[in-house]
Amino acid sequence: MTADIEGVAVPITDPAKTIVDCFKYRSRVGLDVAIEALRDGLRQRKATHADLWRYATICRMQNVMRPYLESLT
Repeated sequence: MTADIEGVAVPITDPAKTIVDCFKYRSRVGLDVAIEALRDGLRQRKATHADLWRYATICRMQNVMRPYLESLT
């Protein structure tokens, strides 16, 4: 799904993919932002562990996200 924002087509993804992307680009956004996104996504039930793990596998972020997912369970 895409949205047109100021003439630019922007892809819209689900919250689990966005959280995994925060970890993928943690050097740009900061690890603290990625961890906060993970906590908020799980707390607000916007993403499940299964969804997060599925996108982590697709984006090859399993080893990066595993300790944070395990500590929040």
